[in-house]
Amino acid sequence: MSRAYNFSAGPGALPEPVLRQAQEEMLEWRGARASVMEISHRDKAFVQLAEAAEASLREIMAIPANYKVLFLQGGATAQFALLPMNLAAPDQPADYVITGAWGEKAHKEAKTLCSARIAASSVESNFTTVPDVSTWALSDNAAYLHVTPNETIHGVEFYDLPASSAPVLADVSSTILSRPLDVSRYGVLYAGAQKNIGPSGITVMIVRDDLLERKPRPIPQILNYKAHADNDSMLNTPPTFGWYVAALVFDWVKAEGGLKALGERNERKARALYAAIDGSGGFYTNKVDPRYRSWMNVPFILANPELDAAFLKGAEAQGLLGLKGHRAVGGMRASIYNAISEEAVGVLIGYMREFQRSHG
Repeated sequence: MSRAYNFSAGPGALPEPVLRQAQEEMLEWRGARASVMEISHRDKAFVQLAEAAEASLREIMAIPANYKVLFLQGGATAQFALLPMNLAAPDQPADYVITGAWGEKAHKEAKTLCSARIAASSVESNFTTVPDVSTWALSDNAAYLHVTPNETIHGVEFYDLPASSAPVLADVSSTILSRPLDVSRYGVLYAGAQKNIGPSGITVMIVRDDLLERKPRPIPQILNYKAHADNDSMLNTPPTFGWYVAALVFDWVKAEGGLKALGERNERKARALYAAIDGSGGFYTNKVDPRYRSWMNVPFILANPELDAAFLKGAEAQGLLGLKGHRAVGGMRASIYNAISEEAVGVLIGYMREFQRSHG
């Protein structure tokens, strides 16, 4: 078997030790004589796994006691609708800061459910920067302020927040676990798993207790965050395999030294890759304001787009996968999530330099 370096934006690379442990336990988990995918989520052993996964995540992220951790379904996209349903009345304003495609999608969905308004947007820059916090036009009585700290498609990342009486809701799908984060600054953090947590199919939510008590409108129980919290994320059958893999990833994060160590590693990876792009004499270009360049998703374009196909073909031959850029941006995109090693980034940089020598 020869595993390639996987730079896919999502589902993205998983740590090899996690995959190997899942492989070893696939047919029989913890002496259950069945796969973890085959036993009941009510089984005592799985309940213990779920409790251990939550405890690990709380430890890793230093989650305060007044926050609930939920393991749900629907991905981050479902939360675009569920957040306003749970936290805003139909006629209540909710502020959105739009710095890329996913912020746009969140705002568009919320507009069908509440008075969602744009507090700030970088659309005029083609989502290559972030509006200064001092320019954000916040509502006086907003139900919440929604931000997307890392835009997977456009490669924009930021953590500056204004002083706001409204709770801040953040889609951290592609940046969660990549560096330390002060959970207490946010009312809600939510993330689809398929970047730094595990396989697609499970969504992690961290919700401040007081927000769970909001009842802005009647909604079905299955869509109610408090109902899920009251039932320990087992109101219905959860995605048990995704939960299991997430638990393995959390253990791996701790074994790697936690978020401080991963953050330092991720910064080195990003700096090296951006330095290679910026040092190419214009052969490769990243258009994002350097102040807001993502550590996780690095888009870049070739000066001659006619070389794109050759670049991708050569990359695949070198075992570098998932580098084709999103159609909204074009060019290339290297997603360098936690499971992507510094060695992998070095191999990519080496290929980029060799390709430039051959085609420059």
